[in-house]
Amino acid sequence: MTEPNVSPLLSVDDLVVEFHTEGGVVRAVNGVSFAIEKGATLALIGESGCGKSVTSLALLNLVRPPGKIASGTITYTGDDAEARLITDWKSSSEQMRQFRGAEVAMIFQEPMTSFDPLFTIGEQIVEMVLAHRPKTSRSAARDIAIDMLGLVRLPQPEVLIDRYPHQLSGGMRQRVMIAMALCCGPNLLIADEPTTALDVTTESQILDLLRQLQSELGMAMLFITHDLAVASEVADDIAVMYLGYVVERGAAADVLSSPSHPYTRALLDSLPKIDTDPASRLNAIKGMVPTPDEMPRGCPFHTRCREAMPGLCDQRLPELYACGQGHQARCFLVDPQLEVLRG
Repeated sequence: MTEPNVSPLLSVDDLVVEFHTEGGVVRAVNGVSFAIEKGATLALIGESGCGKSVTSLALLNLVRPPGKIASGTITYTGDDAEARLITDWKSSSEQMRQFRGAEVAMIFQEPMTSFDPLFTIGEQIVEMVLAHRPKTSRSAARDIAIDMLGLVRLPQPEVLIDRYPHQLSGGMRQRVMIAMALCCGPNLLIADEPTTALDVTTESQILDLLRQLQSELGMAMLFITHDLAVASEVADDIAVMYLGYVVERGAAADVLSSPSHPYTRALLDSLPKIDTDPASRLNAIKGMVPTPDEMPRGCPFHTRCREAMPGLCDQRLPELYACGQGHQARCFLVDPQLEVLRG
């Protein structure tokens, strides 16, 4: 919980991201709001296509045309306690270039496509260090790169530093990506599905590594995933996204033990359970996430919801209603005026 009179490290308020296409304006992020406390972890969860990655790119002003941040604010309060309005900075400005990596760093979803195949991993980490520490010599930057590779538990970092990305396994490339993100000591790490396509053992190692580094370095983390089991391991708070909206948010323990939105309950219900009959099929959420250009009227989830109320859910967009201390859900089922709305 936030201490009295202490600002969160990052605050996102009513963020809207739009893409201007030939078919019209498409909203990928619809009024998203959340806060990340210093040293804490917020998990952003939901199916593919819900707007999680676009939200993370917006935090670093990396949304490319035809996309743009249409409205809302992103406020960052660093170690100097000075609040900076990130949404006032241009994407190509020197302020933004220095902010990325030094204050907030990102682990991208697919490390193989994030590295330049023509340069060694060491060269790429060194360039990252020199970009944010221009007074550092190249040899000193190389030493920093070796230290960071050792910090992420890679064997023989003084040898690996001269390897090319294709010479490393998927798990090793992910560790190198983490090393590059942390080489300038950011206060916030954005991890965009950092364990995607990794085997279970490697996934567990990467999660353990992130938790250890977070504890050692005292940084906050925005962890983006579609895996609720992973979210339960790493998160202090959870925000559930669906079709660009935050449909539920709160402390991880509250959201996972007492989910209030039908979408969150459906996600949890789709997880395999120990006592499930091996011959039975897993529960699945019917249908698919609509594309943003086919946004349904009313509640965005009503077309797939087993508890949808005709005449209400398909006509009106619910607000985020309180359903506990610091726990909110965008669903009429938790609206105290539900009986009045039903008429």
